[in-house]
Amino acid sequence: MPSNIKQIINLISNTLQIFEKQVSNTIKLIEEGATIPFISRYRKEMTGGLDEVQIGALKEQYDKFCELEKRRETILKSIDEQGKLTDDLKSKIENCWNATGLEDIYLPFKPKRRTRAEIAREKGLEPLARIIMKQNSTDVERMALQFVKEKVESVGEALAGAQDIIAEWINESEAARNTVRKTFGYEAVIASKVIKGKEEEAQKYRDYFDMSEKLNRCSSHRLLAMRRGEAEGFLRVGISPEDEHCVEKLERIFVKADNESGNLVYDAMKDAYKRLLKPSIETEFAAESKAKADAEAIRVFAENLRQLLLAPPLGQKRVLAIDPGFRTGCKVVCLDAQGNLLHNETIFPHPPQSLYAQATRKIQKMVEAYNIEAIAIGNGTAGRETEHFIQNIRYDREVKLFVVSENGASIYSASKIAREEFPEYDVTVRGAVSIGRRLMDPLAELVKIDPKSIGVGQYQHDVDQVQLKKALDQTVENAVNRVGVNLNTASWHLLTYISGLGPQLAQNIVDYRAENGAFQDRKQLLKVPKMGTKTFEQCAGFLRIPDAENPLDNSAVHPESYKIVERMAKDLKTSLDKLIRNKELLQSIDKQLYVTENVGLPTLTDILTELEKPGRDPRSSAKVFEFDASVKTIKDLNPGMELPGIVTNITNFGAFVDIGIKENGLVHVSQMSDKFISNPAEIVSLHQHVQVKILDVDFERKRIQLKLL
Repeated sequence: MPSNIKQIINLISNTLQIFEKQVSNTIKLIEEGATIPFISRYRKEMTGGLDEVQIGALKEQYDKFCELEKRRETILKSIDEQGKLTDDLKSKIENCWNATGLEDIYLPFKPKRRTRAEIAREKGLEPLARIIMKQNSTDVERMALQFVKEKVESVGEALAGAQDIIAEWINESEAARNTVRKTFGYEAVIASKVIKGKEEEAQKYRDYFDMSEKLNRCSSHRLLAMRRGEAEGFLRVGISPEDEHCVEKLERIFVKADNESGNLVYDAMKDAYKRLLKPSIETEFAAESKAKADAEAIRVFAENLRQLLLAPPLGQKRVLAIDPGFRTGCKVVCLDAQGNLLHNETIFPHPPQSLYAQATRKIQKMVEAYNIEAIAIGNGTAGRETEHFIQNIRYDREVKLFVVSENGASIYSASKIAREEFPEYDVTVRGAVSIGRRLMDPLAELVKIDPKSIGVGQYQHDVDQVQLKKALDQTVENAVNRVGVNLNTASWHLLTYISGLGPQLAQNIVDYRAENGAFQDRKQLLKVPKMGTKTFEQCAGFLRIPDAENPLDNSAVHPESYKIVERMAKDLKTSLDKLIRNKELLQSIDKQLYVTENVGLPTLTDILTELEKPGRDPRSSAKVFEFDASVKTIKDLNPGMELPGIVTNITNFGAFVDIGIKENGLVHVSQMSDKFISNPAEIVSLHQHVQVKILDVDFERKRIQLKLL
């Protein structure tokens, strides 16, 4: 831990508005190697009941302060090596907890390239700069004449050099930088203009051809759109406040006399602002605003991903899955209840082949032969037409029909993972298998795909990729651990996200399972190579064994709490089997009797809730949905129409809704409710079934404006 941990705890407590004890205990757990899912689920007494979002934010703050501490040490060492580290300066650095402020303090001591001011110093002009800066003298030319020597040819050169030094002093002044920074904060405008001659190529950015707005009001999606246009060479983007205001404020700080010296300082100050301060602070604000926009976009992406991963599963049903297509046909696969491939073939119900009758017979035979309970259809090309085709077929049993998102399926089907599982099949068959498995268990299937490829974010390729990966990995880890996995059937990919495991231990578990057969109890995990007691503590509660001898092994009750449950059963003079799911018995338990130094009411409440419904899935069940049969293309739309739809993506400015055609419509945030809404996620969730009204259709740009009903 950092040496000044108490200050860090205090700062985090104030920033996140949580008690210092909660911060201190959570940091202690993090330092001991505990994961966020484990801490939020099994250490509620220590954290005061912080959830995974709060713990994630706490960890982010802690990591930030630890990085700041490392930077502080580097700065102190650098200044000390220069022999310029005074006690006052050291104290100032040690008490600075702002990264920008720390860099401002370090700026005068930072090793520099050969600047104009440095060249002037080499010519011996720093004493002249000091004289001018005092602004006492009225005859500056006479003073400057004393510095006209070998390296300085004229009075003009001497004065110009002195002004370069003054400009650098002003640039390195904390007061100057904070003044300009504050003005930027209140007044800065971000403006974008199309680069001349690029108007035709840049049509998708035409909303930003000549746009300006206050930076502090610019939404994350607009800022990222401008920055993308800039990166692609179509837009020129700049951030600037009112220059006159900045100059006036700097003048009040640095110009102290109405004389020749004061005039020289004024000119140096204007030069410092234009040449040094403004570009530096603009770069700072560009980076800061981009970081804020990134953070907001990543937050939206992570929330969408969380909802997608926790989408309702159909469960273990026998599924027929279809990857639709026109010319190349529809790839059809039949899967058993565990998602294993039983059969595959191709049908051609659509033009140009139009083998409708033959395709109908094949589907009917497969449904009958493989006892199919549900049909999953990908929502890509020919998806709507395939849905109509399947709806018109009669079966010998009730078969539910689902349309499944294809986002990322092509990435998975061409991946090493898919090739290893289905080496003898092409990408279309693998894609169809993925579509079927997504219906059965979205979480188990989607963990195989890079989260960025799932298609539920905004500008995911433009944001900080390190931060994005970090946030998405944590989102997947939280989702997987929230649901829990079957230790004897979970794939390697699923196991890698279990608290404390990672790729190597996940592989060791798979290998151990292959060599020794199914796990009989959780304790057997300790026999897996490289599985230590600490890792076992982190992962055990999230791994389920359905047919274990001890029924608690198929629950979220942690092995460390088994003795508590056994004592409860003993006190009630019953067995574990009879206690579990017995609501009446469980409600009769007085939790206070089982409170100990380490186990409090939060843990005991969780245990009793889990015993009532052990191993329960927090996800709801998949529901059948039907689009309006009369709408097949954008040409079928008219303002005023009311249609059913499915929310496919949520952004800060609204939600995209699939209404059964190729183009998704947008429900702007202003069209979601009669009251003011700042965050669309307050109203809708991913994959939610909604009713919408068509407000406007732009056939040229293929844009559909919707209102939520």
